[in-house]
Amino acid sequence: MAKSIAGRTSADHLLLTCEHAGNRIPREYAELFRGADDVLQSHRGWDPGSLEIGRLLSRELGSSLLTIDWSRLLVESNRSPHNPRIWSEFTAGLDAAERQQILDRYWWPHRNEVLAAVQAGVASNRRVVHIAVHSFTGVLHSEERNAEIALLYDPARPREVDLSNRWIESLRELLPEFRVRRNYPYRGNADGLTTWLRRKFPDPNYAGIELELNQDLLASKRCRLLKQHLGASISRILDQTE
Repeated sequence: MAKSIAGRTSADHLLLTCEHAGNRIPREYAELFRGADDVLQSHRGWDPGSLEIGRLLSRELGSSLLTIDWSRLLVESNRSPHNPRIWSEFTAGLDAAERQQILDRYWWPHRNEVLAAVQAGVASNRRVVHIAVHSFTGVLHSEERNAEIALLYDPARPREVDLSNRWIESLRELLPEFRVRRNYPYRGNADGLTTWLRRKFPDPNYAGIELELNQDLLASKRCRLLKQHLGASISRILDQTE
């Protein structure tokens, strides 16, 4: 049965995830991070504000939210095991067996849970729209990021292009005060969870879009306006039937 989306019935299956929801470190690896509290609390350790937004969207849109709250400095959940950037300076020196144990216990569970959710949506003969909620630091290496909302998608996937174009139109109508950009400050087809899922599910069965929000916005009073309209901006782009 199709799930209710903003008071209507959606022909799409909406899935929300948050890959950098927290900055926890398992007790058995705490010694590796001794004295690293500041970096764990920074944008390097997690995506501040992303979990709050993910939970808000989950409530408003009636969609499941799958999260991982282990710090990306333990293992980067939005990178593939073959990518050296999956490991931080705190874990890169571990031997291969220890790194594999971290993958098995703290990386694969979230990835398998998301994979199963996409498979279930596809099996129900609906098109999965996966929105991964992230945040980015407003200033990096002394350079100010000139966007407050950004959508990352694969330009080679027609449905992702269409969804993103319509979502940007919706955002600009509902939130004209905010700067909205596409595939910024990262490439939408770079190594990540959505890219991994695209290899398993063809277009248009699966569309993965990363929602990137400026952390300066999330920490400001203007965030209240974002919270008022973000859910509606998503509801507008989902294919719906009465």
